[in-house]
Amino acid sequence: MSLGSIIAANIAQTTAPIVDLIYPPRCPLCGGIIAGQQGLCGACWSELRIPGEPSCAACQRPFGGGSVVMGALCAPCLSDPPKHDGIAAGTLYNPASRKLVLAFKHGRRIAMAPMLARLIAARLPPMEGDGLIIPVPLHRWRLWHRGYNQAALLGAELARLTGGTLLVDGLARTRATPSLGGLGKKARARTLAGAIAIPSGKAAQVKGARIILVDDVLTSGATSDACVKVLKKAGAAKVVVACFARVMDEALDLRSDNITPGTDPDPGAT
Repeated sequence: MSLGSIIAANIAQTTAPIVDLIYPPRCPLCGGIIAGQQGLCGACWSELRIPGEPSCAACQRPFGGGSVVMGALCAPCLSDPPKHDGIAAGTLYNPASRKLVLAFKHGRRIAMAPMLARLIAARLPPMEGDGLIIPVPLHRWRLWHRGYNQAALLGAELARLTGGTLLVDGLARTRATPSLGGLGKKARARTLAGAIAIPSGKAAQVKGARIILVDDVLTSGATSDACVKVLKKAGAAKVVVACFARVMDEALDLRSDNITPGTDPDPGAT
């Protein structure tokens, strides 16, 4: 840890009681008083759905249960082998994770990044050697409108937690794309064709690298697939997709939670 990081940590630890006195810590889901500034109350923690085991060896899709052979693949991965080298999802997308995502992305609650990143980090597989952490990029117009890239904030926290190297501009959106909601697989691919590229001067860092591709929500996988394709074409040795919430209808009955898939306002169609 650098001297600057040590000083910053000491300042934060010293001023924490004052901050808590002026701004009492509250759960970002229910608003109840909690012990620290970063976290949820016990009841709201129980509302999150964490992907369990056994799961698919390729994409971590939870199996329904029963006896599963180690290394088993789910039906989608058998029928259409993924371009990525695994998916690490902190939670399954449900009302609780949805509320956190919307507060983080659209509500400007960027202080939630460390908590969300910790949940992602807990699901990451070991990465041999020094890994690169690359966020899914936003087009410059959307970045200017929102003011920040939520994936980059999560990437920065994951770099701190894992010791990986953040390459915040490892990928770029060359053009703006419309929402992918309601589009089929082929239409999503056409919409994203040529929309993501590696900026000039970054290809050398990507070649041979083990990469964690970061986003807040994984829905269809179209955007992450486009990113993985570009990274692999540039010579990346391994690309694991990491997200806070993963939409998976078969693993979580969203209708019972009063969510209709595809109806959220820009939940992160990746």
